[in-house]
Amino acid sequence: MFDTQLVMLEDDHRRIAAVIERLVRDANAKGIYIVDKNGQLIAEAGEMNGVDSTSLASLTAGCIAATGGLAKIVGEEEFPTHFHQGQRDNLHITLVGNRMILMVVFDERSSLGLVRLRVKKAGSELARLFEEIKKKSEQEAMRGDSPFAEITDDDIDNLFSD
Repeated sequence: MFDTQLVMLEDDHRRIAAVIERLVRDANAKGIYIVDKNGQLIAEAGEMNGVDSTSLASLTAGCIAATGGLAKIVGEEEFPTHFHQGQRDNLHITLVGNRMILMVVFDERSSLGLVRLRVKKAGSELARLFEEIKKKSEQEAMRGDSPFAEITDDDIDNLFSD
């Protein structure tokens, strides 16, 4: 197996958005974020207005990386689930598949038990969707059908040159 660039089409994004929008309702969450392990925000849903989602995504990936280091020190492969309790808001962070992170922001309107229950179902569904997307990306790469196949580094440089 080789690591390909994950190419997500509009239909793929729409299916992911439907899952996390349902999770917002089912878990009574304030916000849901899907982030890849590199810190790239993939999708978001909920009522978290005014949040710097780019920074949030980057810091979430950093948190996963840091606790991955801690896990290795104590003899674990990873800590797949994280919970952070605040005065107003709480974070439930879980790994989905090998490259995605699902973060749920919730407050007193919900409970950790409800969030965990709903995340378990949504996480399985998201893992299946990301596996389908990954397989499509790998097949396109093998066939040379990637939408980025004909773009060269020179093309990118020319886009950004004066």
